[in-house]
Amino acid sequence: MAVSISVVLLLSVLAVIFLRNGGLKVSHALVCLLLGFYLASTSIAPTISSGLTATAEIVSSLRP
Repeated sequence: MAVSISVVLLLSVLAVIFLRNGGLKVSHALVCLLLGFYLASTSIAPTISSGLTATAEIVSSLRP
């Protein structure tokens, strides 16, 4: 749960930055949002979730 909230916050911040810089139009942001909702309801959602969890674990284990 914590990983998905972090990813949502990160993607939200990136979307706001892109919108402010003009690199992302509102229509593109809406399409990305709808794609996320549709992906969450498909059978590939657990695979995406486990992939993101594994990536977060690898990144958190790295020491600078």
